[in-house]
Amino acid sequence: MKKAITVGVVGYPNVGKSSLINSLKRTRAVGVSATPGYTKVLQEVQLDSKVKLIDSPGVIFEDSDTNGENNSSSLLLRNCVSPDTMADPVPAATAICARCKVEQ
Repeated sequence: MKKAITVGVVGYPNVGKSSLINSLKRTRAVGVSATPGYTKVLQEVQLDSKVKLIDSPGVIFEDSDTNGENNSSSLLLRNCVSPDTMADPVPAATAICARCKVEQ
């Protein structure tokens, strides 16, 4: 007895969730963009008669990361938010410099 399954694709914004679904479908089933937050709502795509894929918007957690960086610079470095929406780019630049060695 074969049953139909539904698979949800979940993750950070701008990591390739929609591109993965398009690759599996082998056609442009859902829209993709280089800007974070392009997918606004859940989208269902029928892969075959037994498999349905759900494309979700990016999920961002409100925790600060383990390196002690503040949340906004951490999200910017992960490409989860658009750089144009940052009020102050200095914390992100400081976080990049903190990850580099002094010689660099």
